[in-house]
Amino acid sequence: MKKVTLILAFLIANITLAQDQYTKGMQKAFELWGNGNTSEAANLFERIATAEPDNWLPYYYVAQINTIISFGEKDQEKLTKQLGKAQEYTDLAKAISKDNPEILIQQALVHTAWVAFDGATYGMTLSAKVNALYKKAIEIAPDNPRAIFSKAEWDMGTAQFFGQDVTPYCKDVERSIPLFDTYTSDIPFYPKWGKERAQMIAENCKE
Repeated sequence: MKKVTLILAFLIANITLAQDQYTKGMQKAFELWGNGNTSEAANLFERIATAEPDNWLPYYYVAQINTIISFGEKDQEKLTKQLGKAQEYTDLAKAISKDNPEILIQQALVHTAWVAFDGATYGMTLSAKVNALYKKAIEIAPDNPRAIFSKAEWDMGTAQFFGQDVTPYCKDVERSIPLFDTYTSDIPFYPKWGKERAQMIAENCKE
């Protein structure tokens, strides 16, 4: 009995140590990201993902960083490398957590980055996919503010491209804002982004 107790204590200690290392690693990665060290943050998230093969979140954040830095990128070779990495890690996250609304939104953003780079080339092939991804995310999580807001922002971009009024989508941006405070998760480091941008766009809608 004493031997079993010692083994259990050893296992619990190892699990606690691993969780502590994960927490510290994720906190450090977010700190690097917050200070503008995106490459270092992405590299650390990659290392955490290697150590946490059953956890979708570090994979998600590698994909997210590479997607965000691709918006506005003019160098096609650099963009292709970044979005290739984003797609790779989105796929890995998807394999771990199927039908996850946050990952569906991330996939939509990868496609959106390609459309933003070259709408004439990628708009026709990817627009329907983006719409389908947001529709599915909202069906799974109707109160997910990132799904509602990102879909509205996508619709606004589409309307602007075709010279149409964006006002009809302002109500969805407004609707998403309070949900950022109520749509929460007990999972550490669960995505929380989007509120500040939604507020900014909501203000633009009033002008």
